[in-house]
Amino acid sequence: MKSFKQIALSAFLTISAFGAVVYTSCNKDECKDVVCQNGGTCSEGKCTCPTGIGGDKCETIFRTTYANTYVGNGTDNATPSNTYTNWRMSFTTVGTDVTKMELILKDNTSAPVITVPVTLSNTTATGSVFTITSTVSGGFTYTGTGNISGTIASMTLTEKENATNTTTTYTFTNMAKQ
Repeated sequence: MKSFKQIALSAFLTISAFGAVVYTSCNKDECKDVVCQNGGTCSEGKCTCPTGIGGDKCETIFRTTYANTYVGNGTDNATPSNTYTNWRMSFTTVGTDVTKMELILKDNTSAPVITVPVTLSNTTATGSVFTITSTVSGGFTYTGTGNISGTIASMTLTEKENATNTTTTYTFTNMAKQ
């Protein structure tokens, strides 16, 4: 009788072990062979990327696609308004934060006019909104916003003269990547 209990117990344990192996082999780890880059995480076989990063494997840092020089025209709100022909906006990456860039506004001879830090938001593969961090230079404070993609950039820049509180707004639209 004792051996019947041992055989029954052995059979039960064997069947249980077999069942556990079969059950776990049917539940495949969909992320087993998926490598997500740049801080991405895998869920159900697909990468979820942090803000500012995209691609199937989080391989694209969007701001690097915006790091270019864009050329075009602008105007200001003076009376009468002035026109700025063939001016440039040059964007470069800064540090490791994927939302930070630097913008250098250059005149039609490529001479730098102002350099300002910008923060990207709503960043996707097709473009981003940016905000100019308030910057004081030469008695003026600069602020503004814009849009940028891998092919085109636009910006509204506000320049406030600190001594008089006089403001001038510059608008550059549809500046093309060079």
